[in-house]
Amino acid sequence: MRSVFVFPAGERAETVASLDRHLPEQCDPWTMEGNLYIRIDDEQAGHLFSDWDPADVAALEAAVGHRPSWAVQIDISGRTDGTTEVHQLVELLLRHGGVATDDYSAHPWTLQEIKSGAVKDGLRFFDCRAYHELNRE
Repeated sequence: MRSVFVFPAGERAETVASLDRHLPEQCDPWTMEGNLYIRIDDEQAGHLFSDWDPADVAALEAAVGHRPSWAVQIDISGRTDGTTEVHQLVELLLRHGGVATDDYSAHPWTLQEIKSGAVKDGLRFFDCRAYHELNRE
């Protein structure tokens, strides 16, 4: 299972309403294409940042301007590539701003960077193929 964390600008309730509209007849947690599992996580009631490297949290705080209190966590099944679906969902969630992180880099990605295919440290957003090539033993 691979994970993406999305930190949308705006209120949590707005994000939940957007997910409810785009993934009807579901409620936290949501699923997409049967291969993406979506839920809201936070520090108070959940596990957000519990296994994050402190430097990655600091990079996120610098990108957002504060420490986010919640995120949309997207878990992607290993049975599928999931790149197209992840990009679609992240575009929806970041349309009003914010950033996303993935399992492959510590960089907080903006929607503009994701859509343009920007490269940071040899990787694009959710770039599992390049990650495995760069880390081949």
